[in-house]
Amino acid sequence: MKTKIALLQEKNRGSAEDNFNRSLKKIKQAAEQGAQVICTQELFLGDYFCRTQDTRNFDRSETIPGDTTARLQQAAKENDVVIVASLFERALHGLYYNTSIVIDADGSYLGKYRKNHIPQDPYFEEKFYFAPGDLGYPVWRTQYGTIGIMICWDQWYPESARMLALKGAEIILVPTAIGWLPEEKEELGYKQALSWKQVQKGHAVANSCYYAAVNRVGTEEPIEFFGQSFISDFYGEAIAEASVDKEEILIAECDLGALREHRKIWPFFRDRRIDTYQGLQSRQL
Repeated sequence: MKTKIALLQEKNRGSAEDNFNRSLKKIKQAAEQGAQVICTQELFLGDYFCRTQDTRNFDRSETIPGDTTARLQQAAKENDVVIVASLFERALHGLYYNTSIVIDADGSYLGKYRKNHIPQDPYFEEKFYFAPGDLGYPVWRTQYGTIGIMICWDQWYPESARMLALKGAEIILVPTAIGWLPEEKEELGYKQALSWKQVQKGHAVANSCYYAAVNRVGTEEPIEFFGQSFISDFYGEAIAEASVDKEEILIAECDLGALREHRKIWPFFRDRRIDTYQGLQSRQL
């Protein structure tokens, strides 16, 4: 079985409706190019508003499922594609999550993942906005493969990818918003982007899976998002990689049959010494 993945690397256009309509067009374009699983960047309907703490931003939130979900269901059905989209979820007034939804190619809503790891750094003020996820690490068997989702900060934690793989995920999709700060770019910019790619490619190798991270581009003061969305195979090789600064539809074919054969001869799951991992749920050993 072979599946084509498409990542929508985009920049903020202003209004949520403008961003949504632009993404709808790109979903159609990706489908016309043979894509079967399409993923947006993190919080694709607007700018990365977590740069500041501002209660007005809570008005951007929406229920899931809701209007955006319904419109994406229609797009998935019309284009015969699986859609993974990152949204700002309002569970209750006063309780919000950074959430990605999964819609199958027939337009059916399969469920959602709520970001588990919530960062708190200058210009990444996510703890002000989002509660930590409470849905674990769900996996979905779609018409075009078994997928799991992580969101941005989750990508630095090997436990996240391993949980998804142990539940059967063969493709891990990661909506992301990561970039450089001006005072750090000259000295650390290359190393920061390199470490971002390297740690995730390691997840692909250690879990014998395809791994696809989709970032945004453009400058949203003071962050310069560095793009470089990529799709990695189970050897950790980027089989497709986007530019630093351009909007792109990044597409690559994933051979799930080859992945399953690979798992037979690289038996990481068989050789796990689960009897030696006591304490892994503790903060310190």
